[in-house]
Amino acid sequence: MTAVPDSTQRRGRPVDRTPILGAALGTLFVATLVASVAVGAVSLSLPDLWSALWSRVGNAALSPDETLNAAVVWDLRLARSITAIIVGASLATCGAAMQGLFGNPLADPGIVGVSSGASLGAIAVVVLQISTFGIWTLPVGAFIAGTGTTFVIYALARPGREGTDSARLLLVGIAVNAIGGSVAGYLTYLATADQLQSLAFWSMGSLSSARWLTVGITIVPAVVGIALLVVWSRPLDLLALGERQARHLGVDVRVLRRKLIFVTALLVAAAVSFNGTIGFVGLVVPHLFRLMIGPGHRRLIPFSALGGGLLVMLADMAARTLDPPNEIPIGVIMGSLGGPFFLWMIWRGAGQGRAA
Repeated sequence: MTAVPDSTQRRGRPVDRTPILGAALGTLFVATLVASVAVGAVSLSLPDLWSALWSRVGNAALSPDETLNAAVVWDLRLARSITAIIVGASLATCGAAMQGLFGNPLADPGIVGVSSGASLGAIAVVVLQISTFGIWTLPVGAFIAGTGTTFVIYALARPGREGTDSARLLLVGIAVNAIGGSVAGYLTYLATADQLQSLAFWSMGSLSSARWLTVGITIVPAVVGIALLVVWSRPLDLLALGERQARHLGVDVRVLRRKLIFVTALLVAAAVSFNGTIGFVGLVVPHLFRLMIGPGHRRLIPFSALGGGLLVMLADMAARTLDPPNEIPIGVIMGSLGGPFFLWMIWRGAGQGRAA
């Protein structure tokens, strides 16, 4: 009997590129974070950046330039960069969960109504001057409205007991989003001049309001929500087999669906409550990583979190540096990237359908 060469055996095995991809993504993530803090109207060299980061740790006397650099890094850019990570990670993992839940690669927080509902809730809080929960009122309002909108869309899109039709879901989502947009537009019409200034960024998204206080408010629900999605990754994988098969394998589909929608609304509320609506992150990032590492959610969700944070940091850097000293709304940057990508997904799906 002739032995099979080891090289042939190795060639027959699928190569797991996930560790290499993870290392490359992590390196790029750290490099982008450093660049995000260093680049801006006042650009800092690496030694100046390092000195500014350590200036608040020690008690050494600082020169005027060092004091300015420390203020720029600690009071403005670092909080903004961390906010970009929170927003990107929340929206991308939310998109991964939505795509797994509905079995539709076109599902994202915007299409299924979470983003528009959360934005409507935040606008209502500002215009109606609701202050029930103090500083937490804005994210709480965004969370309640986002959750409610998503449940309404899902309820209207269910044709029967067996589940939700993807095309019906998208159409219902478009209709409900249009209604929510009309209500938000009417509330904006009722707003005062001062309220209009605070609401202007909602239509395009901006990280200009990022401060350490807002970081502290949004990071907790973001971390908790992403951790829960990782814990529920196996039931999400089983759901890909179909609702009936998932039930036979022990998954309570109805409870899982409600938990996922609840956590999705939590993540989106954390992302948009202070930063406005930033589209396409939840669509682009998880779809790309599904192509690269496969559909398994135990890997997909952490990779989507890193990729989402990376993408929003890059978009925010572009927003701050393309037209200095002006700042382009980050929603404009994401729209210019996400729109063509969405069209490519539609074209790719149509091409696969013709090939079949």
